[in-house]
Amino acid sequence: MERIVIQGGRGLRGTVFVSGAKNAVLKLLVSALMTEELCTFRNVPRLADVTNMMHVLQGLGAQIEMTADRTVQVQARTLGYVAPEAAVRRMRASIQIMGPLLARLGRVRVALPGGCDLGARPIDLHLKGLTALGATFVESHGYIEGRCRRLRGAEIHLDLPSVGATENIMMAAVLAEGTSVIQNAAREPEIADVAAALNAMGARIRGAGTGEIVIEGVTSLRGCDHTVVPDRIEAGTYLVAGAMAGEDVVVRAVVPQHLDAVIAKLREAGAHIQTGPDWIRVRRGSLRPIQLRTQPYPGFPTDMQPQFVSFLTHAHGTSMVTETVYTSRYKYVDELRRMGADLVVEGNVCIVRGPKRLSGTHVSAPDLRAGAALVMAGLVASGTTVVDGVEHIDRGYDGLEEKLAGLGASIRRFGQGQQRTG
Repeated sequence: MERIVIQGGRGLRGTVFVSGAKNAVLKLLVSALMTEELCTFRNVPRLADVTNMMHVLQGLGAQIEMTADRTVQVQARTLGYVAPEAAVRRMRASIQIMGPLLARLGRVRVALPGGCDLGARPIDLHLKGLTALGATFVESHGYIEGRCRRLRGAEIHLDLPSVGATENIMMAAVLAEGTSVIQNAAREPEIADVAAALNAMGARIRGAGTGEIVIEGVTSLRGCDHTVVPDRIEAGTYLVAGAMAGEDVVVRAVVPQHLDAVIAKLREAGAHIQTGPDWIRVRRGSLRPIQLRTQPYPGFPTDMQPQFVSFLTHAHGTSMVTETVYTSRYKYVDELRRMGADLVVEGNVCIVRGPKRLSGTHVSAPDLRAGAALVMAGLVASGTTVVDGVEHIDRGYDGLEEKLAGLGASIRRFGQGQQRTG
């Protein structure tokens, strides 16, 4: 088992470059199933989830090549409709193959997906939208099988602005007959990025990134050459690191507007922030307590909540963080308490009392963003912090320890017979 070891207390200084967005690239790879032609994706992060999605597509029959310059080429001339079970069960995003396969093949069979255990995340909105387009589904023994003769355009209102459901329905509607409208669609920038790639392939999508998406169906798609949008959650994580331990940190290759809510809360808490066209500069300040509530985009992202709880342990006073998206997102709290944090969880609210001087100890990451939060805590803790559960971190961060070490952190990865220094 691999682990990350951090010697805390070193100030961060320098520039860090953000990789392509995990939450865009997984869906972009899936979109290549909708055409027989070659699709090229650039700025693809090296993540466990990307590798797993590539295994899913290969299991369906797609040909995939990843080059050293973080470019992935996908060609799906011939496809099967049964997704490889083992790969699907490791990652929730694999459910996104449903829309494209129904649109192209008229059939799909997939196991119920896995991923981080963050509480109930049913796929009923996916099924509701695809059913409205003309698909029928049978669920039994942990599998879902869908069929259709030809998808037809429909008006679909989502009860919640689900990112995955929005993307799955949008991709299916691209090859449906007629016009589809998705109301109360999720507005995340990654959805707009996927729509931009699909439009480059010949789709007719309007309104992606807003609450109403209109899709005029086409009969076929061509290939594309698309560069993945920067990862706003990775960028936000480095901003938190800079606000906690940064003497002067510049985060580059980023879209600052995608982080408006995160930047606003960092400034409210006392961090010093400057922004440019594709960069954000952060320096730590005298930290103040804040109230924080997660919301769908453009609200404060749930994927930044654990990092902010770690950050707020250093604020002078009591902060209150309310989680509205996932029911089981506070599993990391006990690990931060082991480091000396004063945290109380009442329902979906975490009360953070600070400032607390954290002490390094042995902790374990229960999920992806929790792992990042524990690493952030280790940067400012006294002594040595050992973080297990690194496989979770690798699902969403491309070279986390190398990038932090490039800013001056004392951080190493051990395991699998290797020592890797950032």
